[in-house]
Amino acid sequence: MADKLLSLPEAAAQVPSGATLSIGGFTSQRHPTALLRELVRRGVNDLIVYCHSAGSDVDLLIGAGCVRRVEGAYLADGVFSPIAPNWRRFVEAGRIEFEDYSNAAMMARFSAGAMGLPFLPTRSMLGTDLLARDGLGAAVRAADPRAAPRKAVSLACPFSGESVVLVPAVRTEFCLLHVQKASPEGLVRIEGQEFLDVQQALAAERVLVTCEELVTDEELRREPERNRIPPFAVHAVIEVPFGAHPHSTHNCYDYDPVHLAEYGRAAHSEEGFRAYLERYVFGVADHAGYLEAVGGEQRLDQLRSRSGLGYNPELRRTAPGGAT
Repeated sequence: MADKLLSLPEAAAQVPSGATLSIGGFTSQRHPTALLRELVRRGVNDLIVYCHSAGSDVDLLIGAGCVRRVEGAYLADGVFSPIAPNWRRFVEAGRIEFEDYSNAAMMARFSAGAMGLPFLPTRSMLGTDLLARDGLGAAVRAADPRAAPRKAVSLACPFSGESVVLVPAVRTEFCLLHVQKASPEGLVRIEGQEFLDVQQALAAERVLVTCEELVTDEELRREPERNRIPPFAVHAVIEVPFGAHPHSTHNCYDYDPVHLAEYGRAAHSEEGFRAYLERYVFGVADHAGYLEAVGGEQRLDQLRSRSGLGYNPELRRTAPGGAT
C-alpha cells in the first residue's frame, strides 16, 4: 500500500477555500488543532463546517475569518468557554451562516452520510422549536446546491404512526482527524472515546489524519478490532506530537487549562483575538514554534497522561481567572 505521509503544510494545501469539512474530537478533546492553525496561516476562507460537539477548534477558524457557514449542535470548551466566544460574536453580528440542530440530530446526519443514505429518522428535536427555526432560509438553500433543500421533515412513521423527524445526510469533501497512532499506509488507531470520528471519516471524500505517533501496520494489525477506520478511507497521515494542544489526547496528554482560559478571554473581542492569532499562529513559523510559545517542554511535561489513566490526575485545572 502506498505511503501517505505528508507534512502539515502539504496536508493543509489540500484543503481549498470554499470546501466542506468536518473536524474530529469533542469540545476540548482530540481535535487536529495543529492542522487547523496551518489552514489559518494559509488564509483559507469560505469554509462550510459540519460539527456535532465542537470547541475552540471550529471557533478558531471562525475567529480567523475562515468560515462561511456552520451546521451543528454547539461549540464550547466546557467551563472555559461555555459558549464559544467567536462563534457567538459572529452569529449575533450576522457574519456567518448558522443552522442549529440537536446533538443527536447531527449524529444521525453523519451516520446517514457514512452509510450512503439520504437521511435517517430520529425523535430528537421533537417538542422543541428547532424544527420551526430555519437558520439558512429558502433563498440560501435555493442558491447553494450543497445546502440541504430542507432542514428537516417531521412526519408520522408509516409503520407505527408515531412522530419522527427525518434529517438530511452530511457528506463532506474533507474530514480532519487527530488520533494517537497511525501507520504511513493510513491505518489509524483511536484510543479512548471515538466520539463521531468514524462516522465523519466515512461520510467524507478525503480524510486527513494527524497523529501523535507513527507506527507500523504490523503493530496495529495485532488488534484489528481496534482499527475502526479502514486505511483506504484515509488519504494523508501527518505525524504531529501534541498536535491537539490545547485540547487533550487520551493516553498522551491532558487539556491545557491555562491556554484554554487564555483563548477564551482573547476570543471575547476582535482585538483580543487578533492579538492571540499574532502570538500563536502568525507569530510562529510552525508547530514547533507554537509549542515553544505555549510554554515549551516544561509546560508539556505537566500535561502528560499518567500510565493506566489516560489523563493527568495531578494537573491543576484552575486556570488564572478562576475557570476550572
